[in-house]
Amino acid sequence: MDSLRIELGERAYPIYIGPRLLGDAGLLERVLGRRDVLVVSNETVAPLWLGRLRSGLGTRRLAQHLLPDGEQYKTMEAFSAVLDALVNARFNRDCVVVALGGGVVGDIAGFAAACYQRGVDFVQMPTTLLAQVDSSVGGKTGINHSGGKNLIGAFHQPIAVVADTDALSTLPQRELRAGLAEVIKYGLIRDEPFLGWLESSLDALLARDPAALAQAIRRSCEIKAEIVALDERETGATRALLNLG
Repeated sequence: MDSLRIELGERAYPIYIGPRLLGDAGLLERVLGRRDVLVVSNETVAPLWLGRLRSGLGTRRLAQHLLPDGEQYKTMEAFSAVLDALVNARFNRDCVVVALGGGVVGDIAGFAAACYQRGVDFVQMPTTLLAQVDSSVGGKTGINHSGGKNLIGAFHQPIAVVADTDALSTLPQRELRAGLAEVIKYGLIRDEPFLGWLESSLDALLARDPAALAQAIRRSCEIKAEIVALDERETGATRALLNLG
């Protein structure tokens, strides 16, 4: 397991990268403590990875809520359903919301955590490469509106990101390539030697070589961490670099 830290003062948090992390009881104990947990996932990811996560969670009080899969479900209704799950479980402010899935799951679960009882902790457990290198890091959470994408939301930093590289083994090739496009963008905006390494390592990355993927994820997260630390709430031009301008 590799790790790095997002330096945001009292909101700083670790990112853990490596295989077999979702079922690692010791790591989950370190991240979650013995608190009540709501796991938010979706109908595609849950059958693949929720069982492994549950095996590492032990006997702590656990509830779960599954969202439909797709950007079109990043709605007020989905957000409200996560809040309903927290209320129905009678969870208090010391609970933790765990987002197990891609960017849509992380955005909805994180926004619900930001709003429930004026803010509870949440942990990102991204299962797509795009989420592992981008949306799980930086604290942007939210939902779409008929008037535009991500118009409703909050900056709410997770207390940790757990990027299990095993989860990439079930990722469709198109989604793997989407994540690699984001990784290449980090090289373009911040690190020319990294861009050269990506070019020479592209075959290994497309073949899902674990060591190559872990290296790409770590460097991407380091670059995003540097930029987020400089411009956490996107008030200046610095964080706009992540959009290539």
